[in-house]
Amino acid sequence: MNKKSVISLVIIAFIITIIAEMIGTKRLNIGIGTIVFLPMLFAVVMGILITPGALGKKIEGLRKVIGPDEVDLAGTFVMIALLPLGVKYGTLVGPNIVKVIQAGPALLLQELGNLGTIFLALPVALLLGLKRESVGATFSICRESALGIVGEKYGINSAEGTGVLGTYLIGTLFGTIFFSVLGSLSLSTGLHPYALAMATGMGSGSMMAASSGALSEAVSPAMKETVLAYAATSNMLTGVTGLYAELFLALPMTNFLYRKLEPILGRRKK
Repeated sequence: MNKKSVISLVIIAFIITIIAEMIGTKRLNIGIGTIVFLPMLFAVVMGILITPGALGKKIEGLRKVIGPDEVDLAGTFVMIALLPLGVKYGTLVGPNIVKVIQAGPALLLQELGNLGTIFLALPVALLLGLKRESVGATFSICRESALGIVGEKYGINSAEGTGVLGTYLIGTLFGTIFFSVLGSLSLSTGLHPYALAMATGMGSGSMMAASSGALSEAVSPAMKETVLAYAATSNMLTGVTGLYAELFLALPMTNFLYRKLEPILGRRKK
């Protein structure tokens, strides 16, 4: 591990974090709902712009700070940086543990819905020309637990790692916007706000924060804290139960379907 690359990466990440936090959370009312732009979204955009191949390719000074070595190292640092997020989930759940127990098995059974991404997304990925990247990109919605599984099993710099990181970044960029609008509109379905709050916990801290934040603004003030507690609990349990569902169900199923579908749907490359 290059010491210079580590120092450069940490300094750049720290500067981007400070700028993103100074921008803060922005809300845009579009009539049918509210789009929530979180600091994490701004941080990801800034990170993309300064990497080689984007804005960093055009600015000579940036190329000296962020190069291929730093980009390769960033994948490893992602795994480390996600650890404090799990601690934060615990601080949100603890004070509301009684309400969590009252929710019963609903929070545990919701993980089965995560398997739907395989059947919907894998054929599309193969038609687009992805190979083993499609496995990493489609065996889940590719959040923190998925990064850990792929990183340990295949390596974050593998084809599968490229797929899971690609979906992770796209989810951060567009998923937060989509789910913040969905959180505002979901009450019109007639479902109970607590059930909708559970649905926001799909294993993504950014998506959960955006959708539950929009949902909590749309319910009565008395329900606001409970909605956020259910959302945080659901998200935490998805990270726990989802880890095993992804490891023992989703990933083997995706590999099996890949072997069956790739010869039929996959594009042949010379």
